[in-house]
Amino acid sequence: MMGALPSKVKIVEVGPRDGLQNEKVNIDLATKVTLIEALAKSGLSMIETGSFVSPKWVPQMADSAQVFAAINRQNAVTYSALTPNLKGFEAAVAAGADEVAIFGSASESFSQKNINCSIAESLARFEPVIAAAKAKDIKVRGYVSCVLGCPYEGEIAPGNVASVAKTLFEMGCYEISLGDTIGVGTPIATQKMLDAVLGVVPLCAVAVHFHDTYGQALANILVALQMGINVIDSAVAGLGGCPYAKGASGNVATEDVVYMLHGMGIVTGVDLSMLAEAGRAVCAKLGVDPVSKVANVYANKILTQ
Repeated sequence: MMGALPSKVKIVEVGPRDGLQNEKVNIDLATKVTLIEALAKSGLSMIETGSFVSPKWVPQMADSAQVFAAINRQNAVTYSALTPNLKGFEAAVAAGADEVAIFGSASESFSQKNINCSIAESLARFEPVIAAAKAKDIKVRGYVSCVLGCPYEGEIAPGNVASVAKTLFEMGCYEISLGDTIGVGTPIATQKMLDAVLGVVPLCAVAVHFHDTYGQALANILVALQMGINVIDSAVAGLGGCPYAKGASGNVATEDVVYMLHGMGIVTGVDLSMLAEAGRAVCAKLGVDPVSKVANVYANKILTQ
């Protein structure tokens, strides 16, 4: 039986950061700015605009400050940035980020491989970031990666996810985004993981972030909706992927999420046609086809009219 569904869902668009950061082809500043402005015009109210990490590790995000400076901002849109440490936070604030995000992992092995420290050490690094953000009245969002599986450890226990999510929430993160980084989750596993997290973190502070490696993202999102979660991360055109997981495809496509939500009578505030056009435009610049099935249907409609 379908549970009570939220009447409205907030979509956190992660394409400009999570979607583009691992692209091999250099993406110029104008392309990033055009994408972000098009996404804002489509009605998306939360856009992850850049990342203030070392250019050595993520060269694609080296111009994040310039991106923030160049975009024509919409008043109703929150432009956020990923900040792994205090230096990154200060750079994000200087660039004009409206809020910031920090990231932990539910997998010890992934934490060591990804940021070269343990889960506990990574969380300790965020304490000064959260303190500085609080002093400046800037909201902090927390990411938890590998919530349904790890490329090194395999299945992750729901209790591990709940523990990290609880710690981030208690540290001061207003929202915890639970990421299926390698896209291995299935609906029952998703339900068990969410049950564990919702036992220690309020429903209003939980978001989901699914990759679509095995084509399970929309099914997993439906489970989350049925459990009352009303914040979903996604990337236009299905951009992105995990460099540590062989064959891992990108984030669930925003177009596909919006189509499903609208079909269920759930309000998003997003114009699907404008969103699909934004996805097609950036994919044309990248020389790839959109992963989004909905975007491709819209393209075919345009071509055949």
